[in-house]
Amino acid sequence: MILSNTQLFRGIEEQEIPSLFQCLGASKSEYKKGEVILAEGTVTQNVGIILSGQAIISHNDVWGNTSILGNAAPGDVIAEVYASIPGQPLLITVSAAEDTTVMFLNVGRILTVCTSACPFHTKLVHNLLTVCARKSLQLSQKILHTGSKTIRGRLMSYFSECARTAGSSLFTVPYNRQQLADYLNVERSALCNELSKMQKDGLIRYQRNQFQLLE
Repeated sequence: MILSNTQLFRGIEEQEIPSLFQCLGASKSEYKKGEVILAEGTVTQNVGIILSGQAIISHNDVWGNTSILGNAAPGDVIAEVYASIPGQPLLITVSAAEDTTVMFLNVGRILTVCTSACPFHTKLVHNLLTVCARKSLQLSQKILHTGSKTIRGRLMSYFSECARTAGSSLFTVPYNRQQLADYLNVERSALCNELSKMQKDGLIRYQRNQFQLLE
């Protein structure tokens, strides 16, 4: 993937990336499907960039109930808020939804101008702030999606956002059924039942995780 097109490196020339990696202490790690990338309760000083694969961001309560907060696709940034607050334990778990490669960068080196006065630092700080703002917006959207008292209302709210983002009535959801149920805070069986009803009522058409909104 072209890193200069990612959220964090936007506006930075591709030829600057190698020196940027050296300056920011970059390291790359690979994870198998289901493997934990960042564990809840741990502390990190690094932000991660998904290079390939997909990660699921979740939270588990003391009773073992899982809530899906979002997902991270190639180019997305993870743990930026926690890395920016020294000593802050993660309240989330980031795990690989499929085989995933992550690039880690030291956030302290992003926020502190180095002795070499690398020209990309100002752009990185600006981009990091933008990433944090977008994550805040995504959490607000999740609150909106789960605001309805009915499963159908929650699904229609989420599907409407997916369609707007895709720019089409046909879109792919990044979650399996259990993950989608966890994201919308509903039971999986009830979710599947409601999806079947919505298709029967002519509201949607779907096959696996590909959906289409019908007029």
